[in-house]
Amino acid sequence: MSDLVITPDQFKARVRELPSLPAVVMELIACLGNESLSSEELAAKLSRDPALSAKTLRMANSAFYGMTRQIGSIPEALTILGMRTVRTVVVAAGVTGSFKPPQVPGFEFRGFWRHAVGTALCGQALAHELRMDSDIGFAAGLLHDIGRIALACSYSDVYAKVLAHQRQHDLLLVDAERSLMGIDHAVAGARIAEHWRFSPVIVEAIEFHHAPSMHHGPGLVGLAHLADAFSHALGFSGDADETVPPTPPDIWAAMFPGEEACMAAFAQVQNQFEDVCQALQV
Repeated sequence: MSDLVITPDQFKARVRELPSLPAVVMELIACLGNESLSSEELAAKLSRDPALSAKTLRMANSAFYGMTRQIGSIPEALTILGMRTVRTVVVAAGVTGSFKPPQVPGFEFRGFWRHAVGTALCGQALAHELRMDSDIGFAAGLLHDIGRIALACSYSDVYAKVLAHQRQHDLLLVDAERSLMGIDHAVAGARIAEHWRFSPVIVEAIEFHHAPSMHHGPGLVGLAHLADAFSHALGFSGDADETVPPTPPDIWAAMFPGEEACMAAFAQVQNQFEDVCQALQV
């Protein structure tokens, strides 16, 4: 019953109309996993974006980091918190501030970002337990649903029908999207990530987070899938009808860190969540 069939290539052509992330954020995400950018270079790049610098400092001074004194500058933040932490803060601040609320009835903009932040924190905590790169785990979690807001902004009338169809038939969002649009937010998000020249592992994590068994190995894809499921299970979006997507047995077996580690990660994320959301104003 497709209302509008959109191919991935057609959507890719629309990506140019979407807002771009700040240049320094795109560079940071693109180079995750290597240390090619120095703290001096990062400070210099941030100095050219006062709004992003201010948001970065607000988060650096949030209760999340428990600073005993105020951090007054980006170089000071880099000295006290370290390059990796500030890099994560800049990515979070830049991504969450780049989109305006889409004019789509039923699209909960605040709930969308709260779920994204929850998934980012789950991805970071799980990556630590699984001895994976926690910065990449955070970024993949934060960006995993970026295709949702892109589809809502680009095709607002149809996306309103998608959300109504989802509620009426009690479907997973990806199934409602495919039914009415012929594309889902995972594929759309991957095309955006390619356009922004993110690393292939981030692109794959976004594209396959709802179908991790279709990918050639769990890795970051499995991590993004499990972080998304955990964020839904913890109810971070505030949606009373939140549905936890099913996790394939092979992904569960490969990625589940054990009950004790999982409970510890859950407790850590729940303690962090409101502080991070408040600092990011979501």
